[in-house]
This record gives sequence, structure tokens and C-alpha cells, in this order.
Amino acid sequence: MKKIIIIFLLILSFTNATADEIKNIMPDTDSDLKEVITGSVSENIDMTLDNCIKIALGNNPEILSAFQDILTNDSKIKQIWSNYFPAISWQTGWSHIKQLQLSDALNYNLEYEYYILGQISLQQLLYDFGVTQNQATIQRLSYESSKKTFGEVVNDVIFRTKNAYYELLYSYKAEKVAQMNVDNYQAFYNQAKALYSIGFNPKIDVTIAQVNLSKAKMNLISAKNLVYTSQAKLNNIMGVPYIEKYNIKGELNYKHLNMSFEDTVSKAIESRPELKKAQIEVEKANQNIKLAKKAYFPQIDFQGQYQEGGKHWTSNNGWQIGLYLNFPLINGMLINNQIKEAKYLYDKELANAKRTQNNIYLEIQTSYLKLHEKENQLPVAQLQVKQALENYALSKGRYKVGEASPIEMREAQNTLAESELQFYKSLYEYNLAKSDLERAIGMNLDTDKNFLGIKK
Repeated sequence: MKKIIIIFLLILSFTNATADEIKNIMPDTDSDLKEVITGSVSENIDMTLDNCIKIALGNNPEILSAFQDILTNDSKIKQIWSNYFPAISWQTGWSHIKQLQLSDALNYNLEYEYYILGQISLQQLLYDFGVTQNQATIQRLSYESSKKTFGEVVNDVIFRTKNAYYELLYSYKAEKVAQMNVDNYQAFYNQAKALYSIGFNPKIDVTIAQVNLSKAKMNLISAKNLVYTSQAKLNNIMGVPYIEKYNIKGELNYKHLNMSFEDTVSKAIESRPELKKAQIEVEKANQNIKLAKKAYFPQIDFQGQYQEGGKHWTSNNGWQIGLYLNFPLINGMLINNQIKEAKYLYDKELANAKRTQNNIYLEIQTSYLKLHEKENQLPVAQLQVKQALENYALSKGRYKVGEASPIEMREAQNTLAESELQFYKSLYEYNLAKSDLERAIGMNLDTDKNFLGIKK
């Protein structure tokens, strides 16, 4: 089971770990990922919501792709710091040279061979007035930004996994209601047929019962197909579309959210990765301003060279060393406008950060209000089921004694099925709303368990 929670552990620790440390706990081969799937199936585990999330975190390709971006940006940081490492080159060769201009001037052909047995050159950057430091800082911020992007992807995958899981649970409930409808209409048909055989009811009652039964069977077929498509959707989000059949466990529960709106906002400030990413992008733009201003600065280099060769491979040798102050080619107008551009981009990132903050606040507000709307609908939906059950029992009793028509029985049965399906849909939508609020906040919410069910 360790392999299926490796990325889950990563989520808890990646903000304090280096890329090399993270890489050590990631699966390196495809066989590691396959073990997650085959291990789950071979053990015949029950697929709870937690299990679905763990499998999604270990197999969803979007998460694996986002993680590779972290490693890529970490490598780029090291590439920039390599500017302070010495650059060494070695060269050997042979040249055949004919000096045309000197040959014309001297009135004879000046032609000779030149050999290089070996030429070793070394160049070392000593100081560049903080240019490399700024470049490394900018790349380090890109690395931190990619970690926040990783958090965004994880948050989104968990959100979609929860929604697909709840959709699958709802499809099971819809199938259950459709099967109950078929059973009730089958009993209604049998009863109508029996009453017709003894001459108590007319033929039309049997015909109506047959039509209702056929419609109920058609709805059951659609409900079963919804189960298959919902399961396929969940498997795809988990990143295991070809996984074998498994037993899904869980219920559409009602869990009261014991948290005020102000608490959800404060939690989002701490947990939502987009907010932290926006702050990083602002600082990154600020570092770009500093880097643009250093375009006027030179850099100090040390260079050394040793060479052996000449008319013959070993006829001569020589060396040279020196310190060089290299000034860049300065275009005042270009550099000045590059600095302006960096400042404009900084102001743009400030505006983007404010927009991100406002959008997240709106997401939380909308999700919070929707959650309470769905919560308030649950008691009403439960009451409708109770009333529909009572109405169905009365109509059934009236039909047995010949006081109710087949149409009345059909309406009572349809009302019962619709009310039960609506109740399960209300539970489903409540869980979706809670999942959406968790996504908006960026974390799971602590809830008080309080199951709301139908008692028959």
C-alpha cells in the first residue's frame, strides 16, 4: 500500500523538500504504477472514497506531469549556478595555410603546415555584479511556482475524484429506485391480471399495467447503463481506465458543516495554492526589474590557455593567463525600455494577484451559499418521500378494494419513485457542493457526522 500513497505523502511535505528528496520517493518505472493497480485488484479491496483518492494521486497522469515540471525547474536552477563553474576546452588539429596576399607581395608562394598537438583553455566567471544571483532567484521562484501548480492539480484531481465517486453512488441509488419501480409495477400488473381473470376489473387495467411495467423496465436499463458510465468516468479520473471490476463502498451521507463563512476564507488564505502562486509571480516580476537594471554592468572573468604545436607537433609551446573586465554592448534606448517593460509586467502581476484573490473569494462565497441551499433542501426532500410512501400505501389499499383507478395507482407509484430519486439527488448535490467548497478552500473540511436516511 506504500506505493499508492507516495504522492499523498508528497502533498504534505513538498513545500519543505528539495526536488532531489522528492524524486527519491516517486515511482521511477511503469512497473511501479502497475503494482498499484494489480495489487488493489488481487487483494480484492473495497473501493472507498479514500482508496479512490489514493489511487488517483498515484496514477493520474496530470499529477505525474505536474511533478515533472517541479524536477525540470529544479534542474534549471542548477544550470544557472553552473555559470560559476569553470569552462574547460581542449583542441588539437592540423592546418594547411597559403597566404595569398603575402605571396603576391613577396612574389613567391607562402605556404606551410601548422600543427596543434594540444590546446587547453579555461575560463572562470569571477563576478557579474549579481546577474547570476538574480537569474537563479527568478528560476527559484519558478520552481516554487511549479510546486504550487502541482498543488492546484492535486486539488483539482481530488475534487473530480470525489465528484465521480459521488456520481457513482448516486447511480447505484438510481438503479435501486428503478428496480423498486419495476418490482412494484410487476406486482401491480399481477394484481390487475388476477382481478381481471375473476371478472372484478376490466381489460383496460391489465393493459395500463403492462404499459407502466414496460416503461419501468426501460428506465431500469438506462439506470444500469448510468452505473457503467459513472464507473468508467471514475476509473478514468483515477488514471486506471482498464482496472478490473471492484466493489464500491460508501453511502451518500449528510455531514453538517460546522464552519462559518469567515473561517472558510481564512482557511483558503492558508491553503489555496493559487493565492501563494500569485504572490510568487509578483516577486518574480520584481526580480525581473532588478535583473533588467543590471544590463549596464560588466563581468569579471579569468582566462587561461596552454598550447603546444607549431611547424611540427612538438616544436613550440606557450601559455597565457589574464583577468578581463567585459563590458556588454550598451544600447541605452533598448535597456531603458526593457526596464520599463519589466515594471509594467510587475504591475500586471499585482493586478493578476488581486484578480485571483477576488475570484477565489467569489468561489468560496458561491460554494458556501450553495452548500447551505442544498442542506436546507434535504429535510424537504425527506418529507416528500414520507408523504409519497403514505400516499402510495393508501392508493394501493384503495385499489385492492376497487376504489382506486389504475391511473391513480400509476401516479402514486411515479410520485414515490420520483420523490426517492429526488432525495438521493439532493444528497448527491449536497456532497457535490461540499466537495466544491473544499476545492475552493484548498483542503478537506472537518465535519460532524450525522447521517440522514429514509426509514421505511
